[in-house]
Amino acid sequence: MPDEILGRLKRFQHRYFPRFRSKYRELAEGGQQPTALFIGCSDSRIVPNMLLDSGPGEIFVVRNVGNLVPPYDASHGHHGTAAAIEFAVLMLNVRDIIVCGHSHCGAMKALYADPPAEAPHLAHWLELARGATLPVTPSEEALRRTEQRSVVIQLERLMAYPMVASRVEKGELFLHGWLYHIEDGRVLVLDIETGEFVPLDDATAKADAEHMRGVSLLQ
Repeated sequence: MPDEILGRLKRFQHRYFPRFRSKYRELAEGGQQPTALFIGCSDSRIVPNMLLDSGPGEIFVVRNVGNLVPPYDASHGHHGTAAAIEFAVLMLNVRDIIVCGHSHCGAMKALYADPPAEAPHLAHWLELARGATLPVTPSEEALRRTEQRSVVIQLERLMAYPMVASRVEKGELFLHGWLYHIEDGRVLVLDIETGEFVPLDDATAKADAEHMRGVSLLQ
């Protein structure tokens, strides 16, 4: 395993990095200016830069078990996700925050089982999604619903962060809820008006229609 890890590092240095050498130099000298914060799951099957077709310096990423958002009141103690949210909003001035859940999420499935006694931190952490569970046997359909419901809960919790709420109300910051289906690459997007997760094409068409309606009203 150590040899494999070092081999991957060598491939980065000799194959990947040279292609972006000038970009990395520019980012080192001028600093980063990402436009979005991506809050995703630590699951190894999720690759944010691939999902968003983004390169170095374009998105600010924080990942944790279950793509969860801790409360603003710091009741869970020190936490990197809360710090990342504050940093992204207050210091990087991102315009968008994406909470991205995914299908077959082990964290959501674990909500329906007792965690190992040796994992007290995991058990405590998963309580941040407890409200997403359903009073049913965890079938595949129930798990998909749980994954969606958890994303909504995290977005609601984000709005308890004062710097997030104030910017959203001013139209300076936009929140997005996604559910990525690993098996077929589909992304369902939360429609804030209906509370439903809809296919990406439907969400895009609706956004385009609203944009055109706004343009016509200005003319």
